[in-house]
Amino acid sequence: MSKLLIRLIINAAALWVAAQIVPGIYLGEGATVSAVSLLLVALIFGLINALIKPIVKLVTCPAYILTLGLFTFVVNAAMLQLTAIISDGVLRIDAFFWDAILGGVVISIVSTLLSVFVSEDD
Repeated sequence: MSKLLIRLIINAAALWVAAQIVPGIYLGEGATVSAVSLLLVALIFGLINALIKPIVKLVTCPAYILTLGLFTFVVNAAMLQLTAIISDGVLRIDAFFWDAILGGVVISIVSTLLSVFVSEDD
Protein backbone atom coordinates (compact mmCIF):
# COMPACT_ATOMS: atom_id res chain seq x y z
CA MET A 1 0.00 0.00 0.00
CA SER A 2 2.82 2.40 0.78
CA LYS A 3 4.28 1.76 -2.68
CA LEU A 4 1.03 2.92 -4.30
CA LEU A 5 1.06 6.05 -2.16
CA ILE A 6 4.66 6.79 -3.16
CA ARG A 7 3.74 6.34 -6.86
CA LEU A 8 0.80 8.71 -6.36
CA ILE A 9 3.07 11.35 -4.82
CA ILE A 10 5.60 10.91 -7.65
CA ASN A 11 2.84 11.36 -10.25
CA ALA A 12 1.57 14.45 -8.40
CA ALA A 13 5.06 15.95 -8.31
CA ALA A 14 5.59 15.22 -12.01
CA LEU A 15 2.25 16.84 -12.92
CA TRP A 16 3.09 19.87 -10.80
CA VAL A 17 6.51 20.27 -12.46
CA ALA A 18 4.92 19.95 -15.91
CA ALA A 19 2.41 22.66 -15.02
CA GLN A 20 5.27 24.91 -13.90
CA ILE A 21 7.47 24.32 -16.97
CA VAL A 22 5.04 23.96 -19.88
CA PRO A 23 3.20 27.25 -20.53
CA GLY A 24 0.03 25.59 -21.87
CA ILE A 25 -0.63 23.27 -18.91
CA TYR A 26 -2.54 24.62 -15.91
CA LEU A 27 -3.47 23.02 -12.60
CA GLY A 28 -6.40 24.44 -10.68
CA GLU A 29 -7.92 27.86 -10.89
CA GLY A 30 -5.42 30.71 -11.04
CA ALA A 31 -1.95 30.27 -9.64
CA THR A 32 -2.75 27.97 -6.73
CA VAL A 33 -3.74 24.35 -6.57
CA SER A 34 -4.61 22.45 -3.42
CA ALA A 35 -2.74 19.30 -2.48
CA VAL A 36 -5.98 17.32 -2.52
CA SER A 37 -6.87 18.33 -6.06
CA LEU A 38 -3.29 17.65 -7.20
CA LEU A 39 -3.41 14.17 -5.66
CA LEU A 40 -6.82 13.57 -7.26
CA VAL A 41 -5.47 14.47 -10.71
CA ALA A 42 -2.43 12.25 -10.07
CA LEU A 43 -4.77 9.39 -9.12
CA ILE A 44 -6.78 9.85 -12.31
CA PHE A 45 -3.57 10.01 -14.34
CA GLY A 46 -2.26 6.83 -12.70
CA LEU A 47 -5.50 4.94 -13.29
CA ILE A 48 -5.59 5.99 -16.94
CA ASN A 49 -1.98 4.88 -17.42
CA ALA A 50 -2.68 1.56 -15.70
CA LEU A 51 -6.01 0.71 -17.33
CA ILE A 52 -6.37 2.48 -20.68
CA LYS A 53 -2.80 2.99 -21.88
CA PRO A 54 -1.99 -0.74 -22.32
CA ILE A 55 -5.07 -1.18 -24.50
CA VAL A 56 -4.14 1.86 -26.61
CA LYS A 57 -0.57 0.61 -26.95
CA LEU A 58 -1.83 -2.79 -28.14
CA VAL A 59 -4.16 -1.26 -30.72
CA THR A 60 -1.54 1.18 -31.99
CA CYS A 61 1.30 -1.33 -32.12
CA PRO A 62 1.75 -0.92 -35.91
CA ALA A 63 2.21 2.84 -35.43
CA TYR A 64 4.89 2.17 -32.81
CA ILE A 65 6.73 -0.11 -35.22
CA LEU A 66 6.32 2.23 -38.19
CA THR A 67 7.63 5.27 -36.30
CA LEU A 68 10.34 3.33 -34.43
CA GLY A 69 8.76 4.13 -31.09
CA LEU A 70 8.20 7.85 -31.60
CA PHE A 71 4.44 7.27 -31.47
CA THR A 72 4.94 6.88 -27.70
CA PHE A 73 4.93 10.67 -27.42
CA VAL A 74 1.51 10.87 -29.08
CA VAL A 75 0.05 8.16 -26.81
CA ASN A 76 1.47 9.86 -23.70
CA ALA A 77 -0.04 13.15 -24.84
CA ALA A 78 -3.39 11.47 -25.42
CA MET A 79 -3.34 9.98 -21.91
CA LEU A 80 -2.54 13.41 -20.46
CA GLN A 81 -5.34 14.99 -22.49
CA LEU A 82 -7.76 12.29 -21.32
CA THR A 83 -6.74 13.06 -17.74
CA ALA A 84 -7.52 16.73 -18.36
CA ILE A 85 -10.95 15.83 -19.73
CA ILE A 86 -11.83 13.53 -16.83
CA SER A 87 -10.47 15.88 -14.14
CA ASP A 88 -13.15 18.41 -15.12
CA GLY A 89 -11.09 21.57 -15.24
CA VAL A 90 -8.58 20.88 -12.48
CA LEU A 91 -5.99 20.05 -15.15
CA ARG A 92 -6.24 22.17 -18.28
CA ILE A 93 -4.19 21.82 -21.49
CA ASP A 94 -4.37 24.53 -24.15
CA ALA A 95 -3.14 22.76 -27.28
CA PHE A 96 -3.06 19.00 -27.70
CA PHE A 97 -0.08 18.69 -29.94
CA TRP A 98 2.69 20.82 -28.49
CA ASP A 99 1.53 21.38 -24.91
CA ALA A 100 0.39 17.82 -24.25
CA ILE A 101 3.39 16.21 -25.94
CA LEU A 102 5.87 18.45 -24.13
CA GLY A 103 3.96 17.87 -20.88
CA GLY A 104 4.12 14.11 -21.39
CA VAL A 105 7.87 14.32 -21.94
CA VAL A 106 8.36 16.42 -18.80
CA ILE A 107 6.16 14.08 -16.73
CA SER A 108 8.08 11.05 -17.97
CA ILE A 109 11.46 12.59 -17.16
CA VAL A 110 10.46 13.82 -13.69
CA SER A 111 8.71 10.56 -12.85
CA THR A 112 11.74 8.53 -13.91
CA LEU A 113 14.13 10.74 -11.94
CA LEU A 114 12.00 10.53 -8.80
CA SER A 115 11.50 6.78 -9.17
CA VAL A 116 15.25 6.29 -8.92
CA PHE A 117 14.99 7.13 -5.23
CA VAL A 118 12.25 4.55 -4.55
CA SER A 119 13.43 1.06 -3.70
CA GLU A 120 11.90 -1.89 -5.48
CA ASP A 121 11.69 -4.02 -2.32
CA ASP A 122 8.20 -5.00 -1.16
